[in-house]
Amino acid sequence: MNCLTRVTLAAALSLSALGAQAAEVEWRLSHWLPATHPIQPQGIEPWAESIKEASGGRINITIFPAQQLGAAPDHYDMARDGIADVTYVNPGYQAGRFPIASLIEIPFQVTNATDGAAAMHEWYAQYAEKEMPDVKVCMMNPHDPGAFHSKTPIHVPADVSGMNVRPANATIARFVSLLGGSSVQVSAPEAREALSKGVADAMTFPWNSVYLFGIDQILHQHLDMPFYASLQTLLISKASYEALPDDLKTVIDDHCTPEWSKTFSTGWADWEAAGRQKMIDSPDHTLYEPTDDEIALWREAAAPLLDSWKKDVTAKGYDADAIYQSYMDTLEKYGVKY
Repeated sequence: MNCLTRVTLAAALSLSALGAQAAEVEWRLSHWLPATHPIQPQGIEPWAESIKEASGGRINITIFPAQQLGAAPDHYDMARDGIADVTYVNPGYQAGRFPIASLIEIPFQVTNATDGAAAMHEWYAQYAEKEMPDVKVCMMNPHDPGAFHSKTPIHVPADVSGMNVRPANATIARFVSLLGGSSVQVSAPEAREALSKGVADAMTFPWNSVYLFGIDQILHQHLDMPFYASLQTLLISKASYEALPDDLKTVIDDHCTPEWSKTFSTGWADWEAAGRQKMIDSPDHTLYEPTDDEIALWREAAAPLLDSWKKDVTAKGYDADAIYQSYMDTLEKYGVKY
């Protein structure tokens, strides 16, 4: 074997060793939205790619969208049970299970989903181990504040009475009930079918997602009043995390921060906001901007939700007033208090 051959062979073996190192950790990330939803190309993919780069290629994350590994409401348990290493979870899909986190769902609290995401992350970090002990809570990801979209106009709370409404989460479902409506509990991917079959008359949703799911062809009336946020979280299996060597745990920790929550949420928030302007420009859609008096009616109608939340949290053994004040203080610190 000549010298050149030995050098070539050594280089090949070195590259082979690097390749083996690159496959050291293979994680599966599951979410329930279509792959075309902006949270994948603008949130999940950049986050996974950054982890791969920061780990020197040692952590590779494969993404499974559109409920391929399990139904939307099951994603918390999928992380807990190791069915996926990382899951994208809407806590509000399981009513009553995560009462502290559900504070985020109460209307008229947060003004945006970007700095709002960072504020939520900082606030919830002090309760995550207590409320979600089976997993590692990595990021908080609210959508851009959503609105009512309906077949017939909704201008004031009384207009919801008698309607069947697909709510964004358990808190909005309770709100619909307070208003005299009935909740149609289906996940976002199932909403269009419920509306098209007449099972639901209206829904709460962020703006551009109405187009993404084809709901713009069914609902043409829109209450132009962003008033609630629906929380999504990115969770990591504790077993998967604990199996990592310390240096790779550090890589993951560095990608589970308030700053990353903001970065992760920004692309989706901007995309949703663009949908509102698209509707304004469309002759097929009518947006109604409520008056100050009408907004006051909505705020008054939503007020009992906070009382109910405090009762639920107190029943779980927590200091509801302290938790609420902590959230308000953190929103104010980040400049996103409604």
